[in-house]
Amino acid sequence: MKTDKTDILALLRNSKDYVSGQQLCDRFGVTRTAVWKVINQLKGEGYQIESVSGKGYRLLEEPGDILSESEIASRLHTKWAGRKVYYYDVTGSTNNDAKRCGEEGDPHGTVVVADIQNAGKGRRGRGWQTLSGTALAFTILLRPEFVPDRASMITLVMALSVAEAVEEVLEGAEDAVTTIKWPNDIVLNKKKICGMLTEMTMTPEMDEIQYIVVGAGINVNNGSPEEFQEEIRGTATSLKIETGRQVSRAELLEKVLLRFEENYAVFLETLDMSGLREAYQNHLQGVGNEVRVLDPAGEYTGISRGINDRGELIVEKEDGERVQVYAGEVSVRGLYGYV
Repeated sequence: MKTDKTDILALLRNSKDYVSGQQLCDRFGVTRTAVWKVINQLKGEGYQIESVSGKGYRLLEEPGDILSESEIASRLHTKWAGRKVYYYDVTGSTNNDAKRCGEEGDPHGTVVVADIQNAGKGRRGRGWQTLSGTALAFTILLRPEFVPDRASMITLVMALSVAEAVEEVLEGAEDAVTTIKWPNDIVLNKKKICGMLTEMTMTPEMDEIQYIVVGAGINVNNGSPEEFQEEIRGTATSLKIETGRQVSRAELLEKVLLRFEENYAVFLETLDMSGLREAYQNHLQGVGNEVRVLDPAGEYTGISRGINDRGELIVEKEDGERVQVYAGEVSVRGLYGYV
């Protein structure tokens, strides 16, 4: 449930004129003292709010980047994605937090967000950390009714949503090319800005999905490569490094959840990537180029031919055979560098 602080901030943000103290009292059923306290709290967090006797309050300017439960909730206009938000200044893993929400009965669309994540989870058990004020680390809880073998495609749905949201917040930035390295790494100017991890929990009978959590970590306001762990400095970047812009992480999350809600609805129509395949493929890195498939059964090279309706990568070998590559424990690399 939104707090009075969230509601007041949302109303000030969406109003083109002054909002009187009495309007706020009547709208939210609070006292003038309560309104005054909230306004001062918001000012203390960096919101520039003008107070004029006889007119009321007006939001003049917002902080460049603030991540809080009120800031996030006041921005969301989704139907279900993020209608319940848990925000933490510091946590271990938002995926673990979201799985706990799944066990405790939180609804479909619940989102966990953290400023600092000190035990983040990547593919194959890799760990990673985020510094305060730099990354957008979040996980969404889903309670789908489809069969388990469709779950892997949700990662591609989120990848497309993040790529589209990043493009939206960077609109107008010169030479900012956002692509997807199959299946779910988001790449900006040929360096990674986002990784994802999807985890599925089955019912005790193991015949239905109990819940799915989809986590993403987006490098947003890292100021230099030195802020990344040493082993990834050559392949990682951030929105700020590439564009020189500070980006509001709450605004980016708002756009990601809007796009995910829309794309997820398209996915549910067919329970495959057919409705999203063209959009995903328009962002897919390396189509038509040589790639190396790192399969435990044996590595091989071929030409990337995009994805099929199940989200599998189609790789054409030298002899013309076309192989459908399922993500799982298989990795795909370009022959010349990260992508």
